[in-house]
Amino acid sequence: MTGFALLTDTQQPTPSDPVTPPDLRERFYALLPELIASDPRVVALLADIGAGYVDVPPDLADRVINVGIREQLLVSAAGGLALTGMRPVVHTFAPFLVERPYEQLKLDLGHQGVGALLVSAGGSYDMAGAGETHFGPRDVPLLDTLDGWTVHVPGHADEAQAQLWAALPGDDRVYVRLSGASNARPYGAGPSMTVLRRGSRGTVVAVGPLADRTLAAVADLDVTVLYAATVRPFDAAGLRATLSEPDVVLVEPYLAGTSVRHVSDALADLRHRVLGLGVGAAELRRYGSPEDHDAAHGLDVAGIRRSVTRFLS
Repeated sequence: MTGFALLTDTQQPTPSDPVTPPDLRERFYALLPELIASDPRVVALLADIGAGYVDVPPDLADRVINVGIREQLLVSAAGGLALTGMRPVVHTFAPFLVERPYEQLKLDLGHQGVGALLVSAGGSYDMAGAGETHFGPRDVPLLDTLDGWTVHVPGHADEAQAQLWAALPGDDRVYVRLSGASNARPYGAGPSMTVLRRGSRGTVVAVGPLADRTLAAVADLDVTVLYAATVRPFDAAGLRATLSEPDVVLVEPYLAGTSVRHVSDALADLRHRVLGLGVGAAELRRYGSPEDHDAAHGLDVAGIRRSVTRFLS
């Protein structure tokens, strides 16, 4: 059994499709009342963000708790509720959900051995005009320093919905990273990578909402493109099973190089090269738009193509 899924000929991706994809964050808000109603253990914890967008019927209102702009309390409360057997669904923007309450994630969830379903919004710089306080490219690398987290990075609202339902049961620690960017269509929400196309000169791993632009960037290059909507655990088996040449490019929507060590671990017995594309560490103080940041970090179509071409040549 290999660790990847393969699109059939009739399912091949068409990134130029003009259909406007549904918004991931809006899908989560619409789905949240159903998630709560589905299981008496589920309780939603908010920190003002989203509080005005969730339409919860009166009989479920006592299972939606808005703690205000107190993010450390947000996660500590989730840990306490989890200790009582509840299943907390915790939501706010990425920097407020992972960076600010990092100690609470480490102690009140991890150290206590309990879980929660964390759902962020804002991606790395969806709210570009709000500046550095609202930028979230450090979330996945920070969670990499903690044990036992499953991390989903959906690239389409349908994928996010499937991942949320799958993560709801149980007591494990799950992070679902929602972004304003989206692919035109879902490519797969499971833990295994999906093969979007095959080639012989190397492998490009496109994560979440960067799949369509990656496909456009390498359209005429002889490379395999894998799609990952789940990044932790990393699908090492899927990477190895589809490898033609041991040259791998990661295209990730958070800090550049975040998954490089996972690729290196997967290919530890092979001589290989890895290029990690993503958000640079330098702070960009002219905030602009999300598209401006994509271009500045080389995560637009032209930038991805330029980097992949140089690497392979």
